[in-house]
Amino acid sequence: MAEPKHQIRAVHTASTITVYQAYAPGIGLPAARDGRFPAAWKRERMTWIKPSFLWMMYRCGWGAKQDQETVLAVEITREGFEWALRHACLSHYEPGTHADPADWKRRLKRSPARVQWDPERDLRLQPLPHRSLQLGLSGEASRRYADEWTVGITDVTGLAREIHALVRAGDLPAATRLLPAERPYPAAPELLAPLLPPNAEAEALVR
Repeated sequence: MAEPKHQIRAVHTASTITVYQAYAPGIGLPAARDGRFPAAWKRERMTWIKPSFLWMMYRCGWGAKQDQETVLAVEITREGFEWALRHACLSHYEPGTHADPADWKRRLKRSPARVQWDPERDLRLQPLPHRSLQLGLSGEASRRYADEWTVGITDVTGLAREIHALVRAGDLPAATRLLPAERPYPAAPELLAPLLPPNAEAEALVR
């Protein structure tokens, strides 16, 4: 069965979901050591979290890009993640979803979270036909993420490098076996309907 074009896929449990970020070692290492973001992590700035490991690898270049050398798996509460979705707005104007550009701008201004749907990536970081959720957090959402929702932080830089080495060696089956076991996240259709293009079927997100 073909993947739905818009779907949240993630490692998740009954109470948590894992998202990925990448930071310079000065932030990433103490965060992983202490299991929480340090005081130097700016809670007033927008931060983007990604449930897709491979999209994070695309964004950080397998941890090789400057200031993204430490790749973190951040386990947060599903309650917090869904709070962010409930208070989010699409990061761009979408005719049919928003009444007009002014309506979208008003929603964006008052929303502490925003959503983008970007092409998912394969092991060679090439775009796939279906899309992956990126969730931007600012203001109240950013502070809640750092200080309330986060229940664990793991440094997965070594895993990223191991998978990348296998990809470079051409051993894609071995690389695939090491990937985090992401599966569709059971978000309620009514939660995601405001965050979808008008032609997307909300029901497809949980099949």
